[in-house]
Formats: sequence, structure tokens, C-alpha cells
Amino acid sequence: MEHAKIAVMTKINSNFELRSYPLTPPPEGMARLKLVASGVCGTDVHIREGRLPVATPAAIGHEFVGTVEEASGSGIGPGDNAIVYIARPCGECPLCANGDDANCVRMEVTNSENPDVPPHFYGGFGEYNYTPIENLIKIPPELPPERVCAFACAGPTAMRAFRLGMNAGLEPGRIKTAVIQGLGPIGLFAAAYLSAAGAEQIVSVTRTADERRERAARSLGVTECLRLSEHAPTDIAGRVLDMTDGLGADLVYEASGNPSAFRLGLDMLRNRGMYLLPGQYSDSGTVSIPPQIITFKALRVIGASQYSKSDVTSYLKFFAEDPRVAEAAASITDRYPLHDIDRAFDDASAGKNIKTMIVPQG
Repeated sequence: MEHAKIAVMTKINSNFELRSYPLTPPPEGMARLKLVASGVCGTDVHIREGRLPVATPAAIGHEFVGTVEEASGSGIGPGDNAIVYIARPCGECPLCANGDDANCVRMEVTNSENPDVPPHFYGGFGEYNYTPIENLIKIPPELPPERVCAFACAGPTAMRAFRLGMNAGLEPGRIKTAVIQGLGPIGLFAAAYLSAAGAEQIVSVTRTADERRERAARSLGVTECLRLSEHAPTDIAGRVLDMTDGLGADLVYEASGNPSAFRLGLDMLRNRGMYLLPGQYSDSGTVSIPPQIITFKALRVIGASQYSKSDVTSYLKFFAEDPRVAEAAASITDRYPLHDIDRAFDDASAGKNIKTMIVPQG
């Protein structure tokens, strides 16, 4: 019987263990996919560091893009490229019943099984993946699947954040000034979305200068890059006020994951401005804020975490319509073979890469 490898996390802050398991026919209702590319998300780094606890041994990873080899069921077939969607909403809770399954209160995931249990290949960092067919989103044949993988999580995450913002009154087509905190994949995709929606000024705020990130950001619509290494937070907030005739930004989008960004985000907003927060996903510490800022400015602060299958579909549609996204995907990606996964994670954790991706060897 043919075997393949998967990277297994056995404990926090340690190297992965490459394990070999047999490739079996997919169980009823599941598909077997061969790896095209699998992104290393900031969430994966946090899991490895113990900031998001999981039971071990674990097959982590949730940005798997692969080619279907076998499928037991209908809807997708051999040769199709697909994004693996790991969320499993219950379908019965009040949020699911109201069409908000991304925020299901009893959410489960497809990659939580012990990899020692057949069919073994549950997570994102293996040569294969077994997933329920209902959790696959077919990638249109005209789209390059590896490039799609670069924003496979960031794109749907951003689409969900903007959707929640629109539910709270955000009108993307009427945004004059937006600020993006952080220029990882989530921040970069947000820049493309806001630019396509017609935002006149898009300002990025990062900790330090990074030519590669800023070049990608400008290609996606960012008009000015500000750096905390060069300007105090009060000066950055003042610059945003100057750009907006003293009003402040219509929207601030937090994509850095740094809790210290929160106070600055509030300070940059205009009265009744909106703060979208998809970046604060794990426990990275706390920050003190004066809550009266939210009260006096009547701010709208919106959290956004998980996304739905419909957000993945929306992402693919946007990817197909905006060629800048595919070009950026190629420019921001650093590729590592599976056997080099520890170096991939170390480089991602150190901030050496914009997007870290695991690909087949050779």
C-alpha cells in the first residue's frame, strides 16, 4: 500500500514530527486531495507557540489547496482543484439558524482528529488531505491554485469582516479614508478590496519599514505607508487627522495582531467611524484603553473571526475579477517543501516572510 507523509505537532514550541501513513480510499462522503500548496497562517504559528491550545498529537493547518484524486460522493471530482474549508458549524444553534454559521456557538473543525486515526491526513501540512466533500470549494480552472492559496484564509477572513461591517452600516463605496494596521496577507487583501471599492486614501501603519511589504501594498492600492519606528503613535494619528481635514478615518482595519494597535486605531477614527478587528485572533496580551473614546466618538467596533463557505466563494470571485491579487500572491510568497516545515515556521514566526507556504517537494 502506498504511504505519504504529514507533519504532526506533538508538543508546543518544538519541531514537527514527519509521520508516514497509508493512503486509503476516502470514506463515504469524503475526498482525497493531493497537495498543491498549504499556507502557514499566523494562527498556526500561535498554535505551535501554545497561544491557542490544541490536543496533541495534532495535524494542524487550515489553508490546504489540493487536487482531488478520489471522491466518494458527488459535487466534485478527480482532477478538480479545491480549497479545503475546515469549519463544521452545527447548523442548529440560533446563529446558524439566522444564516450566520461563521459564528456558530458549537463550531467544530475537520482537522481536530488524532492523525494516528485513519484516514490520518486531516490537517494542512501533509502530502495529502482527506476532507468531507461538503467542505470543499472548487477553484475555477482558469485560476492558478497555488496563487489562490496565498490568500486562501486571509481573503475569506477579510470578506467576512467587511460583510459584518456592512451589516453594521459600513458602506465600502463611500469610504474616503481607510487605515490598515499591519501588512500581512489579511492587511494586503483588505487594501485590494478597499481600493476596488473606491477608497480615495488608504494608509498603512506598520511597526517598521519593509520594502517588500510596502511595494505589495502600493500595488494593491495603499497610498501612504506610515511606520511606528519613525513616528510616535500621536504623530501618526495626527497625520491621519491632517489628511482628513481634522475628521479622522472612516474605517480602521486591524490586521497586525498586536494588542497595542488597538488604542491607536481608536484615535485615528472619526466620529461614528468603524473599527474592524479580524487581526486580534489569539491571546497576545492585554492593553489599557480609556473606554470613553468609544463613547464620545460613538464608534462602531466590530470583531470578526471565522468565515463561512460563502466567504470563500466571494474571495474566489474577487480574485478572478482583480488581476492585482494574483500578481501580489506571486510576489509575497516564500515556498518550503514539507520536510523543511520547521524552518518555514521559524521564518514565519520571525516575520521574515509575508506569506509562508508549504509545497510538494521538487
